[in-house]
Amino acid sequence: MTFTPTDYNPYDFANRRHIGPSPVEMEEMLAAVGVRTLDELIDQTVPPSIRQSQPLSWAPLAEHELLAKMKDVAAKNRVMTSLIGQGYYGTVTPPAIQRNILENPAWYTAYTPYQPEIAQGRLEALLNFQTMVCDLTGLDVANASLLDEATAAAEAMTMAERVAKSKARAFFVDRFCHPQTIAVIKTRALPLGIEIIEDDVRKLDPSQVFGAIFQYPSSYGHVIDFTQRIASLHAAGAIAIMATDLLALCLLKEPGAMGADIAVGSAQRFGVPMGYGGPHAAFMAVKDAYKRQMPGRIVGVSIDAQGNKAYRLSLQTREQHIRREKATSNVCTAQALLAVMASMYAVFHGPKGLRAIAERVHFLTQRLARALKAAGAVVAPRAFFDTITVEVGVGQAGILAAARNEGLNFRKIGNNRVGISLDETTDERVLIKVLRAFGIEGVPPHRATLGFPEEMLRTTDYLTHPVFHMNRAESEMMRYMRRLSDRDLALDRAMIPLGSCTMKLNAAAEMMPITWPEFGSLHPFAPRDQAAGYMEAISDLSAKLCEITGYDAMSMQPNSGAQGEYAGLLTILAYHRARGDHQRKVCLIPTSAHGTNPASAQMAGMEVVVVKASANGDVDVEDFRAKAEAAGDRLAACMITYPSTHGVFEETVREICRITHDHGGQVYIDGANMNALVGLVKPGEIGGDVSHLNLHKTFAIPHGGGGPGMGPIGVKAHLAPYLPGHPETDNPEGGGLKSTDQGTVSAAPYGSASILLISWAYCLMMGGPGLTQATRVAILNANYIAARLSGHYPILFMGNKGRVAHECILDTRPFADHGVTVDDIAKRLIDNGFHAPTMSWPVAGTLMVEPTESETKAEIDRFITALLSIREEIRAVERGEIAAEDSPLRHAPHTVAALVGDWDRKYSRETGCFPPGSFRVDKYWPPVGRVDNVYGDRNLVCTCPPVEAYAEAAE
Repeated sequence: MTFTPTDYNPYDFANRRHIGPSPVEMEEMLAAVGVRTLDELIDQTVPPSIRQSQPLSWAPLAEHELLAKMKDVAAKNRVMTSLIGQGYYGTVTPPAIQRNILENPAWYTAYTPYQPEIAQGRLEALLNFQTMVCDLTGLDVANASLLDEATAAAEAMTMAERVAKSKARAFFVDRFCHPQTIAVIKTRALPLGIEIIEDDVRKLDPSQVFGAIFQYPSSYGHVIDFTQRIASLHAAGAIAIMATDLLALCLLKEPGAMGADIAVGSAQRFGVPMGYGGPHAAFMAVKDAYKRQMPGRIVGVSIDAQGNKAYRLSLQTREQHIRREKATSNVCTAQALLAVMASMYAVFHGPKGLRAIAERVHFLTQRLARALKAAGAVVAPRAFFDTITVEVGVGQAGILAAARNEGLNFRKIGNNRVGISLDETTDERVLIKVLRAFGIEGVPPHRATLGFPEEMLRTTDYLTHPVFHMNRAESEMMRYMRRLSDRDLALDRAMIPLGSCTMKLNAAAEMMPITWPEFGSLHPFAPRDQAAGYMEAISDLSAKLCEITGYDAMSMQPNSGAQGEYAGLLTILAYHRARGDHQRKVCLIPTSAHGTNPASAQMAGMEVVVVKASANGDVDVEDFRAKAEAAGDRLAACMITYPSTHGVFEETVREICRITHDHGGQVYIDGANMNALVGLVKPGEIGGDVSHLNLHKTFAIPHGGGGPGMGPIGVKAHLAPYLPGHPETDNPEGGGLKSTDQGTVSAAPYGSASILLISWAYCLMMGGPGLTQATRVAILNANYIAARLSGHYPILFMGNKGRVAHECILDTRPFADHGVTVDDIAKRLIDNGFHAPTMSWPVAGTLMVEPTESETKAEIDRFITALLSIREEIRAVERGEIAAEDSPLRHAPHTVAALVGDWDRKYSRETGCFPPGSFRVDKYWPPVGRVDNVYGDRNLVCTCPPVEAYAEAAE
């Protein structure tokens, strides 16, 4: 017998690890769909007229090869002790938090907690975050995080304009704010017609402004009491905002005690590595009177169907403030995973630990200032927390070079000063090196004297809730984090079939490098030559994304999809302005577009014109043409999603692009559905001028329970000069931007740079052929679900050959005639151990299902079994065998408490708790029953309730 070697390659990451169905399973699925080959299905799904001609070019790496390459690239970064400050600081991530949160798929693969019953763990952690922020800032209500400090400050500015009694149109910016914050504020203000007055706070005229923002402590270290200036703002009907530092607030008088209306900042130094710029959780806290105007997500406390305490996103039906063309914000991404880390850092250390860290940092800074002054240096400011500036005159370059020789980075300020910010990682050895860079030997002894006036010392308590006083033995911390994660349903437990959200595998090998210190410890404003590894990774990822999309240039700065939309529209507007077309402001957007599309256009100062959809869900081309003609030379852009938001490859996409271009407009193609395009269709080749890419969807960055995300934008060559700039990379001395730049949209030049490594690793391991096969299988999985469920649930939209793209919409509206709602189906799926598909979007009363390429046939079949069993329960209601309000649909989800308690329901415990499709041994049990949303909104509680509340609920 002739020996035949195997052709099986165990290191083929794309086909053995990332793509779920095996070749044999694919054959079975293709048969169910009614085609012989995957090529035949793709030909029926994707119009030949838009298919790309050239395959993606690069070969894949195996996991071990990828990690070896990453080690080589990481070694090209030079990790220095960066004392640059400016909003980014060295911090110590407790190993228990790194391992049990950041590196734990139970936390990083979770989705935004729109289904609260299966998100109680991360909702509690986010409520801890909100409580921590409220306590430290001294304000009443905080949100569950924003993208970064600079964008939080910009959101605060627009919120101030909404709530201020003053009718002034100017906004005052303290010139001692961080330069990147000033840059983002200016970018956000320009299209909204807000005048920015940037000046010394002593020159503030409250009568001229609707609000003002102060940095506390300042970017250069000043600790100033703003109480009187805030009072003068209030007297003029204006709003006071303070950009602040949570660690400093453990020692310094809090913004609430000064009368501030809004406080913003970053929680980065609470245990989250710098990561060359992110991701980090920003925060916003406000006075109670303004809580319903606050952007972002807010976790609140409600009750479930049994009256027990339960957490949920409050006011979530509005997605906070995304109200299409009437929007005041396009925020739909938080930094949930990083907010959880920061909150756990506060739980880990408690108020005493945080106070001790703050004191240690401050006293080290005080010793440094004393030593420099004793040597004759001019040190400012007189009152400081952790940051000082030193006048060095013409010796600046020499001092900076001497610091680098010691392994240190100082901040270059103008041409004659250096800034030094100490942090949690600073110790005696670092202090010696700092002084040696100035030619000073030795350090003065520790002396517990303050470097700021005693009246600036904080006198109020903080973190008084018992959660911040739990036993801090690691065993207890580990169990607390485990208990919370066990309450949640994340991708590590089951398929999350959310349409438009692309919840695919986040492979372990892709995640590993982000925690390596060579990547995690870099300051975003460190000299470029210290970040050669990052530059290589970002450059290669950009090149690959350009090849995938057909665009010519990429900006990695936008740190969410919504930020990418906004940046893309600003790029288009800057292009029009450069050509003298200042009148081009009209943006055509279909009714089916994501809510962030018109919201972003509104923020960019555009006039949104809504385009109708035809009966089959496609863009109504005639209505589009008529509105483009009506706009004429005022047409700036159109925003379309491709494939459509309805999950179909529209045949008319080239025509829509041509109409737009014929009228002088630019085409924005939303990248939300790129998972159906990669390797098959290039948006830049079918008429797109700019697209954002959701790297947290198509390119494998995990959703993290509601963030992090990245939304880089690709553009054609003519738009490349107008991509985002940044004060730290373009003109550090003057703090300005090149005249061609459209502005700065994120705090760091490359957004949340550390997680770009995940998408790069994904592209490297998949290779061009693997990425293309992933797209093909994503389309197969969706069509398999549509084929299996057709006849049981109406499939709402299909292409002209009866195919869907990578997602399909199940029409559940007919069941409402019998009292069964889309909510009932969603909650019943929890009993089966599934997260519900996307509910009521883009069509109210429907479910949009996206299985992605990562789900195996077995898991997809389990999901189909669950939906078929739910359909049978609906039929029982339709036949009159049981009323909807008495059925398991209405009582879902079922908890263990319901199972063991009194049972007077009209169906068995077995039927209620173990429906077909659910696991018997490994069943997921939701910790609470159906949450009462109305109660939570009417009784808005957004900080940790007292322990007694849980005892009352239990009774």
